[in-house]
Amino acid sequence: METLPGRILVVDDHKTNRLKMSFAVKKEGHEVEVAENGVEALEMLFSRPFDLVLLDIVMPVMDGYEVLEKMKGDSRLRDIPVLVISSVQEMDSIVKGIQMGAEDYLPKTFDPIFFKARLDTCLEKKRFRDREVEYLRQVERLTDAAAALENNSFDPDSLTDVADRTDALGQLTRVFQRMAREFYVREQRLKQQVAELRIEVDKAKQTQQVKQIVGSDYFRQLRNQAEELREKLENVDD
Repeated sequence: METLPGRILVVDDHKTNRLKMSFAVKKEGHEVEVAENGVEALEMLFSRPFDLVLLDIVMPVMDGYEVLEKMKGDSRLRDIPVLVISSVQEMDSIVKGIQMGAEDYLPKTFDPIFFKARLDTCLEKKRFRDREVEYLRQVERLTDAAAALENNSFDPDSLTDVADRTDALGQLTRVFQRMAREFYVREQRLKQQVAELRIEVDKAKQTQQVKQIVGSDYFRQLRNQAEELREKLENVDD
């Protein structure tokens, strides 16, 4: 399987090593940027995305160990794989780097096939992790949508991109969207029925009130008085 191009950061204080690594990275079809020390590397990592870091250990200003510590301690950088650049003779440095979170190491003198294998493995792992993070993020969006549905604030179209997935999560989201739309229709129908029922109740109350007024002694007295007055008026006309 062909590895997709990635963006790789080469960190080394020696210009010759930077050029050598950069050339090898570009030859494999990847984008490459370089940093001369750890401080510069971190500034670049925080300012734009990278898929892999090739990190020298022995550097002035800030060495590779400090860079690793900063990266693995920050949620924005900890998932970027790191390959430690070191000579085979510096096995203690290699082991320490891996213990601090580096994926593996690259010898300063490397075989092109070995180099390609290391890069491909790390880049594939990074992409797998990115897909995993995105999957979990979309699962969280679906659970948030369920809470929004309970609060009557859910918009079914807000999950369109998740519903477009072809896996089980996409299928579940489509089912959820359909249920949410059906729920919304039922809710609107229920609101309409409640409104109509309130109108009927109000009418019934008014009718009952009228009956109570008509059936009261006071109303009967008024009606009798009105009849007596009408009779008197009729006698006057005669």
